[in-house]
Amino acid sequence: MRIVGGKHKGRPLSAPKGSSTRPTSDRAREAIFNVLAHGVEGSGLPGARVLDIFAGTGALGLEALSRGAAHVTFVENNRPCARILKDNIHTLGEDANTTVIERPASSLNAPTDGADYAFLDAPYDQGLSEPALAVLAAQGWLKPGAVVMVEVAADETLNPPPGFSLIKEKTYGAARTVFLGYMR
Repeated sequence: MRIVGGKHKGRPLSAPKGSSTRPTSDRAREAIFNVLAHGVEGSGLPGARVLDIFAGTGALGLEALSRGAAHVTFVENNRPCARILKDNIHTLGEDANTTVIERPASSLNAPTDGADYAFLDAPYDQGLSEPALAVLAAQGWLKPGAVVMVEVAADETLNPPPGFSLIKEKTYGAARTVFLGYMR
C-alpha cells in the first residue's frame, strides 16, 4: 500500500498484519480522489480541513494531505491500528498537520473547526456508518457544504440521516463509495 498522488506519491504505508483492517486499495483511492478533484462541484483539497473516521492505517487522510489538505483529524478506536497510523503520519513528516483521536466515532465531542471533507470507512455490515454520520452532523464536525465519502460493502444499504444528500455512487469490486453533500 502506498500514497498514489501528490507530494508523497509512491511513499509506502504500513498496515497491521491479519484482517483487522481493510485498507482502501490504491486503485480505489485514486478513483475517489479523482472524483473529489473533478467530479464534485466546488471541491478542492488545497487548504481543506479533513476528517478520516474509522481511519485504520490513515491511507485516505494521508492521501488528502499529500494532495494539499491543510489538516486531517483521524479517528481510530483500535489501539494497534492507532499505533500504525501514528507511525505512518510520522514517516511522512505530517505530525504538525494531523490530530489523532483514539475513541469510537459515536462518542466524539464538538470540535473547534468543522471539516470540508470527511472519509468514513467503517467495518462492513456492522451498521456503524449512519450513527457516525449523525454524530458528525449533530456535534458540528462538518461545515455546511462539506463532502462526505462513505465506503460500504457493495451490497450494504446506506441510509444517511437528514441533512445529507447523494452526490454520486461508484462500485469498486466488493466496495461501494457513496459521496454525500452535507447541508445543515
